[in-house]
Amino acid sequence: MRTLSDLLSEGVRGRRVLVRADLNVPLATDDAGVRRITDDGRIRAVLPTLTVLQEAGAKVVVCSHLGRPKGAPEPKFTLAPVAARLAELLDRPVAYATDTVGESAREVVGGLAAGEVALLENLRFNPGETSKDDAERGAFAAELASLAEAYVDDAFGAAHRKHASVYDVPKLLPHVAGGLIVRELEVLKQLTDDPARPYAVVLGGAKVSDKLAVINALLPKVDRLLIGGGMCFTFLAAQGHEVGGSLLETEQIGTCEDLLAAAGDKIVLPVDVVVGNDFSDDAATETVSADAIPAGQKGLDIGPESVKLFAGELAGARTVFWNGPMGVFEYRPYAAGTRGVAEAVAAVDGMSVVGGGDSAAAVRVLGLDETAFGHISTGGGASLEYLEGKTLPGIAALED
Repeated sequence: MRTLSDLLSEGVRGRRVLVRADLNVPLATDDAGVRRITDDGRIRAVLPTLTVLQEAGAKVVVCSHLGRPKGAPEPKFTLAPVAARLAELLDRPVAYATDTVGESAREVVGGLAAGEVALLENLRFNPGETSKDDAERGAFAAELASLAEAYVDDAFGAAHRKHASVYDVPKLLPHVAGGLIVRELEVLKQLTDDPARPYAVVLGGAKVSDKLAVINALLPKVDRLLIGGGMCFTFLAAQGHEVGGSLLETEQIGTCEDLLAAAGDKIVLPVDVVVGNDFSDDAATETVSADAIPAGQKGLDIGPESVKLFAGELAGARTVFWNGPMGVFEYRPYAAGTRGVAEAVAAVDGMSVVGGGDSAAAVRVLGLDETAFGHISTGGGASLEYLEGKTLPGIAALED
């Protein structure tokens, strides 16, 4: 796989370079009705690649998706706020195209001088980006490729998608992997090929079904698998415990029974949980034993004893992978479990990897020191699919 350094060695001054970034940042509407970015971590992550291309004199054309629009423009998914924030972080203007491959895109790209940056509108505003029809997807890719002379993929968070901008464009342009892609692959290979032991994995999030493939892939390889978040209640139900109104996938109870039987002592579950019914910062809560959840209550975080248990399991680990929050951390009464586990992961004397998605967001939202972790992934779903042993279309395209 060719990398950014290979492209730079060939010279990029005055050349148009299309950079596929992952700028899929969370947005919220403020009291004035303005859409604002609530976490700019993904924008910051691609800055090194953009900066080195700028400094080398490239005409940098950035493209990304945002959210899940259905192949047509939707105002709430415009990349306009991202363009403004990117300009602030780069400390220089960013030209913004109001379409993906249309008149605005051609005009903006055509007006770039060496060292300048442009951002195209949301790729998913064009149905060709996500089309399952090869011809439709290929036609959109050809229009994108016509805007540039070389291609850099630095969007690991989209590498598991067979989309035009990550799978088809590399077939049409000289292509290289950006620094984020290279770093992600280095870390994930460590986790799969020869992790230092003991090797512990912490999984959270809502549903067992979302993580079943990665559990099956990792269970033979890990020394401990710690399970929290909403998915833990299906495992607790598989042990015969009442879980009240907590999130429960009844159709997965048998699967969890089989996993627990096969895992021996590898799987570690919470011993207490924080219950409540109100999703707010002033919700009334109670901490109860994991085997005594009241019928009318929902488990919304792991409890303090579970945090101690998980931290103890992580204390001696040499490799840790964490994916998924321990509770509804966005609300203060249910944030302590995720915070406690995150701090325990950060304290690991070895390789600690935060597996992107909500876990990476939690690190930033809770104000934790990002530098305390060995690596914070930029791709939650892509990371999991890699660990499951799947071929990622975006990575396969770069290897051709």
